[in-house]
Amino acid sequence: MFESIEDVREKLTGQEYVADSKLATVVFLATRLNKPVLIEGPAGVGKTELAKALAGAAGTELIRLQCYEGLDEAKALYEWEYGKQLLYTQVLREKIGEVLGPTKDLREAAEALREREDVFFSESFLVERPILQALQAEESAVLLIDEIDRADEEFEAFLLEFLADYQVTIPEIGTIKAEHPPVVILTSNRTRELSEALKRRCLHLQLDYPNKELELEIVRLKAPGVGDELLEELVETVQNLRTLDLRKAPSIGETLDWAQALLVLNAPSLTKDLVEGTIGVIAKYDRDAEKMLAHLGVGVPEQKHLGQKEPTGENPAEAMYEYRRRPGAHAH
Repeated sequence: MFESIEDVREKLTGQEYVADSKLATVVFLATRLNKPVLIEGPAGVGKTELAKALAGAAGTELIRLQCYEGLDEAKALYEWEYGKQLLYTQVLREKIGEVLGPTKDLREAAEALREREDVFFSESFLVERPILQALQAEESAVLLIDEIDRADEEFEAFLLEFLADYQVTIPEIGTIKAEHPPVVILTSNRTRELSEALKRRCLHLQLDYPNKELELEIVRLKAPGVGDELLEELVETVQNLRTLDLRKAPSIGETLDWAQALLVLNAPSLTKDLVEGTIGVIAKYDRDAEKMLAHLGVGVPEQKHLGQKEPTGENPAEAMYEYRRRPGAHAH
């Protein structure tokens, strides 16, 4: 798949993904050692994008399993196509009658059916889900198990056999082992701690927010139309904002979105009005937006409660409203 660490970097760059030597080394070792890679870090630092870029660089299929609370093996591995099984049962009713005809009692009938149950529990009635698709792919695919920390601990335990040996066991069929082991990328936003058993089976990669030089390189690659002066100003601003105590710090994704927005607006530089008008591109919560604007010295309009109006003097009840607003005034 890759000839060297430098080959990894070059091919990922060809997919518009900037990789440093540490990341490229982990990817290279994973492909040579047939080991899964667990990538941890905050949302938006390029974990999922790495799997996409890796599939593109290798010229292979990307199979994605999005994790969530309550995910089970029926959605991740396989499930039986019960409607199709029932249809075949109806169509073959006459043949089933012939098989059961010679039997003397229920016990013999059940035994006769048990001997032939593999007819209805075969791969013909199996619906492949992402993990089974990756195991049975005709060539090595990239399997992305995205946000594994959102799944339950029971699902982690289910994954252990697959991650260790690239095989799974289906009770009705037996063990299925990959002829072409997939490249497995697991991502985690660290909303909870993963088990040691899962971590032992994986190479580990921690992805954090990039330094200024790396982020400049990423934005140049992804948004080539941004001028050097604006690019420098943009990245410096985002790097500065990440030092604040925010509910959600702006990620690389937000930096790129902001760069694209400024391109659309034909902005030559970041002005206060422009920052205030586009702050919603990088701030996902009102409190974060207020903190960012205050930190950058941009005025924030006075916030009023929804539906509250300034007194006009036309309504007598407004006199009490004005009285209560005066310093030291108390309502009785």
